[in-house]
Amino acid sequence: MSESTLGRDTPQVTARAKVLGRAQYAGDIKVAGMLHGKVLRSPYPSARIVRIDTSAARALPGVKAVVTGEDTPRTPWGVHHKERHILAKGRVRFAGEEVAAVAAVSEEIARDALDLIEIDYEETPALLTPEAALAAPGLHEGRDNVAHEIRFERGNVDAGFASAHLVHEETYTTHAQYPGYLEPMATVAMVDADGRLQVWTSTQSVFLARARLASALELPVSRVRVIQATVGGGFGGKLVEDANNLIAGLLALKTGKPVRLVNNRLEDFLACCSSLPERITLRLGMDREGLIVAKDVRIVAECGAYSGLSNEVMHVSAMRSDNMHRLQNVRSHATLVYTNNPPHGAFRGFGGTQMLFALNSHIHTMAEQLGLDPVQIHQRNAIGRGETSVHGWKVGSTGLLECIDQCTEAIGWAAKRARPADSGARRRGVGMAAAMHVSGNRTIGNWDGSTVVLRINEDGRALLLSGEADMGQGAMTMLSQVVAHELDIPLAHVHVSTPDTDSAPFCIGSLASRVTMAAGNAAIVAARLARDKLFALATEQLGVAVDTLEMAGGLVRVRENPAQQRTLAELARLHIWRHGGEGILVTGSWDAQTEMHDDQVFGNIAPAYSFAAQAVEVEVDTETGRVTVLDSFVSDDCGKAFNPLAVHGQSNGAAAQAIGWTLYEQLQLEEGRLVNGNFADYNMATADALPTLRSGIVESNDPNGPYGAKGASETAILPGAPAIANAVYDAVGVRITDLPITPQKVLAALRALTRPEGATHA
Repeated sequence: MSESTLGRDTPQVTARAKVLGRAQYAGDIKVAGMLHGKVLRSPYPSARIVRIDTSAARALPGVKAVVTGEDTPRTPWGVHHKERHILAKGRVRFAGEEVAAVAAVSEEIARDALDLIEIDYEETPALLTPEAALAAPGLHEGRDNVAHEIRFERGNVDAGFASAHLVHEETYTTHAQYPGYLEPMATVAMVDADGRLQVWTSTQSVFLARARLASALELPVSRVRVIQATVGGGFGGKLVEDANNLIAGLLALKTGKPVRLVNNRLEDFLACCSSLPERITLRLGMDREGLIVAKDVRIVAECGAYSGLSNEVMHVSAMRSDNMHRLQNVRSHATLVYTNNPPHGAFRGFGGTQMLFALNSHIHTMAEQLGLDPVQIHQRNAIGRGETSVHGWKVGSTGLLECIDQCTEAIGWAAKRARPADSGARRRGVGMAAAMHVSGNRTIGNWDGSTVVLRINEDGRALLLSGEADMGQGAMTMLSQVVAHELDIPLAHVHVSTPDTDSAPFCIGSLASRVTMAAGNAAIVAARLARDKLFALATEQLGVAVDTLEMAGGLVRVRENPAQQRTLAELARLHIWRHGGEGILVTGSWDAQTEMHDDQVFGNIAPAYSFAAQAVEVEVDTETGRVTVLDSFVSDDCGKAFNPLAVHGQSNGAAAQAIGWTLYEQLQLEEGRLVNGNFADYNMATADALPTLRSGIVESNDPNGPYGAKGASETAILPGAPAIANAVYDAVGVRITDLPITPQKVLAALRALTRPEGATHA
């Protein structure tokens, strides 16, 4: 029998192609006659377009097309609000907005052509803060600057606060983070021989990309084909909000030629949606034992010039963390505001990072006031297996308590909290935080499932067709493992085809940590259907009952008499070459048995919920304000680890991204213009800024998950920021509530801490 890889460290099935340079990213694709596209962007955050003269650019030898907003379809595109055009029409709303595009025979000529486009702008006052925007007329005609608003209340919040022994209120601010993927956005688009638009692109969902292309370009979806090229990271930035493939598609339709459009890094900083900045005012009431008896949340979030997915991100911030605890009284009011800043949107953790920074910081503060260990607060409030949350979420599995125990033990929590306070310039402290996330999400529409097609080839090997995206997280490896396990064949005998809207069944794509849950279950269904077909034919060949058969190392054999056998290859060929024969081709579908209500604020929205906890040790230099993370341990409840190697990679990658957001990364805007849009000036956490990252796995075995598995890519990013903030407080006694935690903020807080009451700055 083949040895199953489930539960064992398994290199990704795409790894060899990547390290040998064989993997084809969108920027690698070359098509005969291919042109090169470039985009001209607005230098102003708010302006009226008075005149565009493209004549000199069109006359430049080698230029095949110059397009502006006047050349684009009238239909705007967007997620909920259809408010954005492929190229700006009449006015620009942020510095970096796409105004014109060029296709030429080389990138150099295309770049030169951009310099020849003359545009006269009439600059208008820019609204650069939510406060300014809320007091001003709307950026978009016919509406004010409130892009979205959420209000709900469960239980009796006022009565809960009245009963509380301790009430604490604080305001926290979080900032935007660039996704930081290695591969910038890239697309090659062409009109094929049948006149259909064919697009290779770096995307997290080929079907959502197809829908966006068809809508924005006013084409039937069947006239658009999207193929996922190898993706060099996504982190939410390549989901549904980038305009790269829309512009490439427009240029291909205008020229009739293939067009390659690849962002350089500066262009990518300008084009990509960063994470959603939020100002969160949190009020919690606790009893003497640390049980949360009331929670009140107010959020003001800034989506930038276009709302994109920010509605959903703010929705997550407003309510998801409520479901981590046994709450009865919660209230939330969240407001999303348009500004003339670059758009924000989806990012790994999807709104959870913002709220969990506030909530975990708050819990640590209140624990100290109650004379309790923060760990006790988390333990006493944690929702349990089989319980239903305040918003109707049914928790089928949770390893939250085990995650908390695992990470705090690994960091030496009890001993390090009990040690004497440091007295020197460099002081150490420990902090921890806890988090939850979804594995699937029934809010995109009334389907949260997946479909795969499985074919057994004539050599007994398997081909699986899926529209779910592998963006580096290992979706193809996971699907290969499932099929290999069910059919008991070597992992190398399974091939997962590249997502292609022409051949793959409809899938939603890589978002909401849903692929392992949905596609993994669908692959089990398909593999078992294929096995049934193999068994049915084997019973005829061997003259035995179905229940006597087993799969074993590429064979179907009689369990009690292994010499009676047929190879999968023999059965696959015989399944074709007989009267009424056909190839073995099956379709497996799975849909989460979850609920979605019209208001989308109550009901069990996911088939499973993932949990994580993180503990860190930091050193704070009181002379420079520098914070250094010395040790980090993140524990991830992923249900069942199909591939521990991949889970640890995801967990530690998430921890690195969280450290970057907390201590180093910040998009700097001056008058709405990005001034650090490159890796030289945008400070990410490099190797010398990180400790040896450690992680642990907790297997809670979810009843709905494939073999008990849940999502493992996102939850681990959520507790990093508050764990670090709590450790800084433990080290030097200052509470930083405004991210990122920079040396300047630490020094200012230390000065305020030591300043005599009533003293003022000179």
